[in-house]
Amino acid sequence: MRVLHYFPQDNSMISAYVSKLCEGMGLECLNEKVTDSSEAQQHLRQSHYDILHLHGCWRNSSYLVARQAFAQGTRLIVSPHGQLEPWEMDDGYWKEKLPKRLLYQKRLIQQAYAVVIQGKMEEECLRKLGWNPRAVIIKNALITHSTTLQQMASQTFRLYRKVMDSNPWQLMSDELKSIAQQYLKVGITGDVRWMGDERYPAPSTQEDWRLLLCYAHQEQLMEPLRQGLRIMGVEAPDLDLERIDCFYPDGYEAPKSIESVIGMMFASENDRLMATFRHLRKLVLRRQLAMMHLIELDKELRHHTCDEELLAETLKEQNLYKLAGRLMQVMQSLTGFTEGFMPVPPLNDRLAKALQKQVENHLKI
Repeated sequence: MRVLHYFPQDNSMISAYVSKLCEGMGLECLNEKVTDSSEAQQHLRQSHYDILHLHGCWRNSSYLVARQAFAQGTRLIVSPHGQLEPWEMDDGYWKEKLPKRLLYQKRLIQQAYAVVIQGKMEEECLRKLGWNPRAVIIKNALITHSTTLQQMASQTFRLYRKVMDSNPWQLMSDELKSIAQQYLKVGITGDVRWMGDERYPAPSTQEDWRLLLCYAHQEQLMEPLRQGLRIMGVEAPDLDLERIDCFYPDGYEAPKSIESVIGMMFASENDRLMATFRHLRKLVLRRQLAMMHLIELDKELRHHTCDEELLAETLKEQNLYKLAGRLMQVMQSLTGFTEGFMPVPPLNDRLAKALQKQVENHLKI
């Protein structure tokens, strides 16, 4: 893991804090310290960093550095160091703090994966501001005896790990996404021959395996993933996924299986599929459509027969035909669903692309 710390050189307390923090982590992650804005942006352009850790607030240059980080896919953590507390914000509020708040400071806090605060008072200030609910208390060993430098560094490293374990789909390379889809497709179909000649090698690094397994765990896809791995004869690393912590989006609710909501007792397979598509419409409208729902529908259409002509007519009558076509298109892209099993032809339009984006952004902070 590689972290870039950007902090004000003229603030001796923050400078000492960053130095002690980096020393305390040792070789657990590669920490680099920068105080010049141009140098920080150059670092971000020339090398990949997993995390940009901004220290302090109210500096115009912080926005420029963060913007460069976002362009490179680097995640943001902010340590305000007490500079969002009321007495700090009141100092020069109308001439300085309010304009900066409107221009960038509020946005920076909102876009941070986490905000590191040093005590309950600072936590309460951040809560009242309402800019970011992901506040993490890590006490500063330089100003309190209730923690040690090693504890401070260890807690910060765990926070970095938590940030990098969140929304893993966003961090996966295109090749790793294809590998994940390969295992899921084999797990769904139960037969490696569905892959044809297009087969990808297993993830090559521990970090790639961690991303893949965290994604499957967070999206409740472990069953088809494990099935695919077993069929392909691939052994995954043994990770205790229940103990891996992550951040979820505001208001996140764990997805429920379609079957658990609509039930199992239907007069026919067509009735069951119609209930499924009606439920999927609700999920789409609530922006709760997840990968597990597509896999459920994939399995349903592959492994059960229905009257396709009657189903298509009923879908039209209930204004679900286009939605079904868009779902077929998204499944074709994400689960490897094939047209031979589709009850309606895939519809590749703007709304289908929005549907796919909704699924891919399900865990986005």
